[in-house]
Amino acid sequence: MSFRQRHLLGIEPLSPQEILTILDLADRYVDLNRRTVKRTDVLEGLTQINMFFENSTRTQSSFELAGKRLGADVMNMSMQTSSVKKGETLIDTALTLNAMHPDLLVVRHPNSGAVNLLASKVECAVLNAGDGRHEHPTQALLDALTIRRKKGRIQRLTVAICGDIAHSRVARSNLILLGKMENRIRLIGPPTLMPAGFKEFGAEVYEDMNEGLKDADVVMMLRLQKERMDGGFIPSEREYFHRYGLDAAKLSHARPDAIVMHPGPMNRGVEIDGEIADDINRSVIQEQVEMGVAVRMACMDLLAQNLRAERGRALNGETYA
Repeated sequence: MSFRQRHLLGIEPLSPQEILTILDLADRYVDLNRRTVKRTDVLEGLTQINMFFENSTRTQSSFELAGKRLGADVMNMSMQTSSVKKGETLIDTALTLNAMHPDLLVVRHPNSGAVNLLASKVECAVLNAGDGRHEHPTQALLDALTIRRKKGRIQRLTVAICGDIAHSRVARSNLILLGKMENRIRLIGPPTLMPAGFKEFGAEVYEDMNEGLKDADVVMMLRLQKERMDGGFIPSEREYFHRYGLDAAKLSHARPDAIVMHPGPMNRGVEIDGEIADDINRSVIQEQVEMGVAVRMACMDLLAQNLRAERGRALNGETYA
């Protein structure tokens, strides 16, 4: 099996072959999810705990549905009313989790690196469902699966990522994944939302939307991360939409068969025009949601296989390699 990871904490540790392994398995789960009977037993007997320190209806529901379709016992821990709110540290939380003997732990946290810390302390496989501005690996993987199914490949494409790059963990994970797969990546946005350091990933940076979208195969819009802004990053939402909101006029600079993506939730009239978001010929936003369940099923399946193998080696006195 071409997947050696103990956890899925980010795209950075994954090799191109491991990415393709996830996408290939996810393709099979797309087919399963379109059947009348959508359940399998690959996680039968395993326990999945979802811990979301940030609210997220879309991602949490996707992980919960993925686990149940794989046959896992799924529990959602309400972190808004948990002991963490009463002062418990992440280390204490990890110790509590170890006492519950979970097998898969899905974590979203507002602080970058918090999921990595938990992973170093718990005795199960951990999946990062988004941590601060760091990474959101399953979002990048579901985006990659959507692109591959629509364009027929995930290599040698021109991909424009537009909007609030500075505060977006989705942008970072997609930059890493698309870079590993030999794509041409363009970042488009105002200077106030374009952090230093992203050029290190080999991306081209554009301030002008029309120029950045020229001949793009994929247009990936990002929402304004208002909850992570502590200053005046844009003059107004109206002005932002005028310059950086995706409408028909701006999209006309991309290739005629370019697809439009958005990780959601969308701010219609701010980063994307409603007609573009609903265009069944160009928009793949609903397909992204569908691919999300399949990708998360694939990731949990692969991690569970490695977890079982690790535990088998432990019984024989071996260590995880």
